[in-house]
Amino acid sequence: MGQQQTMLRDAMRRLNMTRDAFASRIGVSRRALDTWLLPDDSPESRAMPEIAARYVGEIINSMPVAGGSTQSVHHPIDFEGRPQLVSIDQFSRDSVEALFRVADMMQPIARRRKITRVLGGAVLANLFFEASTRTRVSFGSAFCRLGGSVCDTTGFTFSSMAKGESIYDTSRVISGYADAIVVRHPEQGSVAEFARATNIPVINAGDGPGEHPSQALLDLYTIQREFSRLGKIVDGAHIAMVGDLKYGRTVHSLAKLLSQYKGLKFTLVSPRSLEMPTHIIEWIARGDHVIEQTTDLRAGLADADVVYATRIQKERFADESIEGYTPGFQINQALVDEVCGRDTLIMHPLPRDSRPGTNDLATDLNHDSRLAIFRQTDNGIAVRMAIFATLLGVEHQVRHSMRDATWKPPSSIGPDDAVFQGFD
Repeated sequence: MGQQQTMLRDAMRRLNMTRDAFASRIGVSRRALDTWLLPDDSPESRAMPEIAARYVGEIINSMPVAGGSTQSVHHPIDFEGRPQLVSIDQFSRDSVEALFRVADMMQPIARRRKITRVLGGAVLANLFFEASTRTRVSFGSAFCRLGGSVCDTTGFTFSSMAKGESIYDTSRVISGYADAIVVRHPEQGSVAEFARATNIPVINAGDGPGEHPSQALLDLYTIQREFSRLGKIVDGAHIAMVGDLKYGRTVHSLAKLLSQYKGLKFTLVSPRSLEMPTHIIEWIARGDHVIEQTTDLRAGLADADVVYATRIQKERFADESIEGYTPGFQINQALVDEVCGRDTLIMHPLPRDSRPGTNDLATDLNHDSRLAIFRQTDNGIAVRMAIFATLLGVEHQVRHSMRDATWKPPSSIGPDDAVFQGFD
């Protein structure tokens, strides 16, 4: 995404406008705006006229921000005075939007059209004391695409912590080896311990049933981008969260992040034994939102703008039963066609259980354009690049450091992505 597209998306986010409303605001047709928003390498992409660019720039510069200033402000990712990402609680709506502006700038790199080396020489330590493939590789890829290198470790059994080393000692030692640390740990609160033991950036990649802040950020970023294509905004949306809401840390972080928007309806669909924790519901209830809880999947999905499905977190269970969680909780093509609208967005943090008859997101939806799970994972690279760049203080260097990739990337990553080539 070029500077033109980043500026336009920034303006629409700040004004909280759909594409139709924004086109009307600046006095152009929706078709013209769409061509300005297309990726630079699209054959239908058009350069915005200079007079329109100046006008949009004036709109952005005249908008007040926190503290009454009319100038853009930097929103650091800060945990107890350090550049670290431990909880979604660190973010305000303004700071989320600031991070997303950086993510927009990262899109050409994430899409393999451009390269940068702003983190050349920097080393990331990926410490995954809990099994992971997607999240670990996503963080590693994001760091490498900024020019850094990655050291991976996976599994608790072979760690020095299994020999009795404290979290403090581990964090302090690894900080001498690396310039940033990504931590996934099975115990809630453990990543905050890692963060307090070091001054280098630490990122929470999941702490037991606690939080998964980068996943919530990439989920919200995906919702915003999809809504822009569909002519919607997040305020006033109906979000259905389905499945294991008790142990699913992704829904905990996403619900808290979404609660900063206005007038949402949350429908929480789960068996009674796996309902959303009370403290998360109380957090959402601080805003002007409607909250409904139900065990009826069909009723819960009706009229939803977003269906966010989660798998059962079997690794979080001790001796508890999974009463009520049956294949009747499967979200499949027949159910979606029956109760969801043509613009409903279907999401999942992955991995999903793809075996036939399981109570998860069915594979028969793979060719449905409403299924956004792979666009989520793709967006995760741009968002995690933005997190690294912001934490390490290089976000303002990225645009001027970009150069063309020397290899030829595919026009679309997956065989079902071609339908979205005309959108950005």
